[in-house]
Amino acid sequence: MHAPPPILAGSAARISGEHETLTGARFLARVHSAARDLRAAGASAGGRVAVEAHADAPTRLCWFLGADLLGAAALLTEPTWTERERAAVLGDACPEVVVDGTPQSAPRPVAPQGTDATPFYLATTSGSSGRPRVLVRDRRSWLDSFRAFDLGLAPHGESVLVPGPLSSSLFLFAALHALHGGHEVHLLERWSVTEAARACRRHTVVHLVPPMLSALLAVFERQPWLREECAVRTVVCGGARVDDELRDRLARNLPECALIEYYGSAEHSLVALRRDRTPLRPVEGVGLDIRDGDRSCPAGTPGTLWVRSTLAFSGHLEAGTVRPVETGFSSVGDRAVRHEDGSLTVLGRAGATVTSGAKVVAAEEVESVLRAVDGVLDVVVSATPHPRFGSIVTAVVEVPPDTHPSLRTLRARAREGLESSKRPRRWLATTELPRTASGKPARAQVVEHLRRGTLAGEVLS
Repeated sequence: MHAPPPILAGSAARISGEHETLTGARFLARVHSAARDLRAAGASAGGRVAVEAHADAPTRLCWFLGADLLGAAALLTEPTWTERERAAVLGDACPEVVVDGTPQSAPRPVAPQGTDATPFYLATTSGSSGRPRVLVRDRRSWLDSFRAFDLGLAPHGESVLVPGPLSSSLFLFAALHALHGGHEVHLLERWSVTEAARACRRHTVVHLVPPMLSALLAVFERQPWLREECAVRTVVCGGARVDDELRDRLARNLPECALIEYYGSAEHSLVALRRDRTPLRPVEGVGLDIRDGDRSCPAGTPGTLWVRSTLAFSGHLEAGTVRPVETGFSSVGDRAVRHEDGSLTVLGRAGATVTSGAKVVAAEEVESVLRAVDGVLDVVVSATPHPRFGSIVTAVVEVPPDTHPSLRTLRARAREGLESSKRPRRWLATTELPRTASGKPARAQVVEHLRRGTLAGEVLS
């Protein structure tokens, strides 16, 4: 018998990709084959493995779980990294073994190694605001996160669509959480709204980030027959806040569909959860503090979000050396408000601000307003230089290739939802924003393209 990897805690369900489907038994056999190949290449308990991005998603997951069987920590490389980013990440991770291709060894059973305290995953930060860092996660942090991540699903009864790359911790977590619960999993190699919309006819749960949900709903709005055939009963959304307009669109298109929204980070794992229109609340084991400098803010006052969690990462890697994190509260720089009833509103990353004249504008507030415009798939707000004001608010809207909203429509929406100083003064349209592995807009790349004048798009005037 092939024992499941420790991170799956006894479960193994069917898994499929774009090219093959593996029963639970075949999946486990391939995981054990991967473990034997890794061990033959020099991987062992306490070691580190890097899994290249050339194999298909189910095979990469087999390598990842094969490393878990051995008690080794695995890093999933991201194909969109630049050479500089790749060199920096691998230089910090210092893997003993780098693997690619398909496991070749006979699938003889391998005895699971390690404990819940064993490092099993080398996560990388998304890179949406800069160079990725390598974080160390032990098994306990994710096993406890699985227990806290209660989606209200029937045991062993769902088919879960994971439509983004496993190199994103958001989608890897989605896949492992589903397998841990005994649910079938279908993996897409990369985000494609067309493929995701078609796959939604066969699966009952889908994991998305808000821009993906917006794009998916746009397909359903243009092609009602796909919406009518959609089998999804639960949408799970993380990575950014789901604004009210997007929530309302989901309710109009799929009125029987539940929405689970969660907030978390690569560093802290799961922090808070909400179902449908209930408030966002911290999960068990997580403590929150909202601070202005060193002082805690009273309820209702915005500040920097600090988190104390038993689910958090244990350290980060620098040139192969683990730098442990201090216990207690830590912050990734997100701003939030805590309310009198203990619920939370996350406002976005503190660094995502634009200074125009003497006014500091929260980019995510402007983006939330503009995403409600028909024909806007997503938007990034940044600053561009201006001779008088120093910089001005600039909106880069992602639109379908065949049509886009007029500048008049965009400006009208900005007037309705934003005070004058927050409205964009420069507008650009593009058919494809740069994105991180998790599907979020790569803000740092957009800023750099604007600085260099290399953004692929047109100026709206």
